[in-house]
Amino acid sequence: MVWFSRVPLAVLLLLAAAGVTRADDVLKAKVGVLRLSSSAPVFIAQDKGYFRDAGLAVDLKFFDAAQPIAVATTSGDVDFGVTAFTAGLYNLAGKGTLKVIGGMSREKAGYPLIGYFASNNAYAGGLKTPKDLAGKRIAVTQVGSSFHYSLGLLADKYGFRLADIKVLPMQSLSNAAAALRGETVDAALLPASTARKLIDDGGAKLLGWVGDETPWQLGAVFASPKTLANKPLVAKLLGALERADREYHDVILASVTDGRAAVNDTTRPLLEIIAKYTNLPLEQVVGNCAYIDPDGKLDVKNVANQIEWLQAQGFVDKGFAVDAIIARDYVKPD
Repeated sequence: MVWFSRVPLAVLLLLAAAGVTRADDVLKAKVGVLRLSSSAPVFIAQDKGYFRDAGLAVDLKFFDAAQPIAVATTSGDVDFGVTAFTAGLYNLAGKGTLKVIGGMSREKAGYPLIGYFASNNAYAGGLKTPKDLAGKRIAVTQVGSSFHYSLGLLADKYGFRLADIKVLPMQSLSNAAAALRGETVDAALLPASTARKLIDDGGAKLLGWVGDETPWQLGAVFASPKTLANKPLVAKLLGALERADREYHDVILASVTDGRAAVNDTTRPLLEIIAKYTNLPLEQVVGNCAYIDPDGKLDVKNVANQIEWLQAQGFVDKGFAVDAIIARDYVKPD
């Protein structure tokens, strides 16, 4: 009280005004994301205050499939999306309603993320490896999803026709897992985090990992043109994410051996953050650490391949290529 009594009123008003200005400088952003470890840097940036340090107040909005995030970003329900590429995302981007601004998760050998899983009956009947998926009934979230594209890459690798597979879109990860457990499909493509309990409970069998069979750029950060017009907002978000990308890579991914992250005094704090946001026990998180480039780079060449493949299958409209959907001012190509 003594200190305040000696400060002129004009100075106090200036200090108060400065405080209001700093509060006004904080930008708000809604980010659409899945509760998967493939979005680990988003959770780290939120929990450790990297968004806040960058001058952002971020509200995370959680979804149960990738494609609705793209729709929500286009409609303005969220400002940014962080999720896997899908046919729906590409179709929206091709119309100019979305732009990719950064990379996120990748399918890469040695980092289990999405797996091929067989039902118990199908496994007993001879479905033992990913190559055996030809001609089977396979659950995915949606037509043209990242899971569907992974199947296409597998078909190309082993020389069977994607048309010979009965692809069953279940609309959500939980529905696909339930179909697998209930033996209404022969197999499913699922994130390790979703399938782990199935495996542990004896409800399905692991056939292999997409990253070991066909590595590719799975996820990205994207925004609508309206959001991109706010350049300070975009720069702040990408800066905070890159800080988290680097920490996740150097701490968690650097510790991965045989597909599992080490649990020690250095890795545990980050693993616990991922567990918190994915609603998984830590012992499941350690075996499901998606590879993410430490600088947030995007494999632009692979994204171009995805577009061409999806267009050839009729899942994505023709008439545009990769350059039309990438915000070159922000993307760091790999």
